[in-house]
Amino acid sequence: MDGETLLRVGALCVLLASAETLHGIVRTVWITPRIGKERALKLSAVTGTMLAFALCLWQVPGIGLRSPVAHLALGLGLSLFMAAFDVGVGRLLMRKPWRKIWLDFKPR
Repeated sequence: MDGETLLRVGALCVLLASAETLHGIVRTVWITPRIGKERALKLSAVTGTMLAFALCLWQVPGIGLRSPVAHLALGLGLSLFMAAFDVGVGRLLMRKPWRKIWLDFKPR
């Protein structure tokens, strides 16, 4: 990977993290009070997925990856970045204990 590709991947990471943060704020401030926490979380799982898909559909072709392995590496890198971002926000900004942070990563 060259420098421009790494810069584009980094920009995609920041774009996704920013969009998901704003998405979570909108859910918390406007959606949860109207439909309740559980329904808002279920709805935001769908809308968050659609948001991430749309951003990737817009940005990934410009990165210039050619092989399936390169796309898989991009997906893995994005997943690791978002997981680290979630842990960082949980610990540093929200001051959550580790046990609460790890609960967010359980698929159940």
